[in-house]
Amino acid sequence: MGQDVLVSIDPQLKKQCPTLQVACVRGTVTVSKSPDALVKLLNARAEQVSGSFTSQDIASNSEITATGEAYRRLGKDPSRYRGSAEALFRRLGSGKALYFINNLVDVNNLISLESFLPVGSYDLAKITNPIVFRIGKARESYKGIGKDLINIVDLPVFADRSGPFGSPTSDSERAMITQATRNFAMMIISFAGTADLTVWAGRGIELLSNHASGGNLSFEIIQ
Repeated sequence: MGQDVLVSIDPQLKKQCPTLQVACVRGTVTVSKSPDALVKLLNARAEQVSGSFTSQDIASNSEITATGEAYRRLGKDPSRYRGSAEALFRRLGSGKALYFINNLVDVNNLISLESFLPVGSYDLAKITNPIVFRIGKARESYKGIGKDLINIVDLPVFADRSGPFGSPTSDSERAMITQATRNFAMMIISFAGTADLTVWAGRGIELLSNHASGGNLSFEIIQ
């Protein structure tokens, strides 16, 4: 698909979530095991989170709250379908170790842990333009990464002409990042609309430049 990534928010989703914004970071990367410097950054943030944030702190964070409220408005139980940022914070809060996948996914997770925002990264070679962030339709599902079929009905989902491939909760195997990934899109999602997505997109570009040989990196804010 190259660098021309066409992303929009469907009017029906925007109507339900009027403050919704998405930053789309794109470019090229070399995917590999995370270097020691990135692992160190992640471990430091994980230690900070597990030592400083109570379950009440997590539940009351404005971005996490806004994600849950958006799910509720769309008809999803936010106690069953959590945003990926909340899931990461809860994992660390319960004493479980942070998991490491590859440098791009680990950057994805570090931004999520720093910003409290759901973040998803996708292999553009496996996606066709245009990408629409919309509400999951009846009978839609996809195979999650390391999971069975995920019920994405009424979830906010990223979809192309072949159907949905990602959500703020869990992404599909179809567009997952692998060591063969070269061109990518990283979606940073704010349902509250209060996060400075320019800052977090810039953070993504910085981390990808330093730890994933990022090239031709740029971003766009979609509202």
